Amino acid sequence: MATGGTGFDDPPAEVLAEAAAAFGLLASSARLHIVWALAQGESDVTGLAERVGGALPAVSQHLTKLKLAGLVRARREGRRQVYFVDDADVVTVVRLMVGQLSDRADRSDRADRAVRSDRAAEAPGRRLRGLGA
Repeated sequence: MATGGTGFDDPPAEVLAEAAAAFGLLASSARLHIVWALAQGESDVTGLAERVGGALPAVSQHLTKLKLAGLVRARREGRRQVYFVDDADVVTVVRLMVGQLSDRADRSDRADRAVRSDRAAEAPGRRLRGLGA
């Protein structure tokens, strides 16, 4: 393992490949939404489909892929499967990324509103000048 300038050892190629595969699965907004929902609490496929706005068969397929990758787990309760995220680190990564992007979007929206507000405050004078006043 090589050491970068930070003093941390580079992970083995196998670990990087496994991480890339996990991030690849989370690159789908539908699967990311499912993991986000499960990070908030467990659910069956019907509840997840309603929450994420997906068709039941599509959500079921996403859950199968996430389960095979070890990102979610399931347990049987009677006739239904209840899905959950059992890995606190997966929950942390998803919450961190989505939270950071939400904060960034909120800041951007506030800045856009401020610019529009400034433009609106200047607009009456512009209109008057345009009318020859």
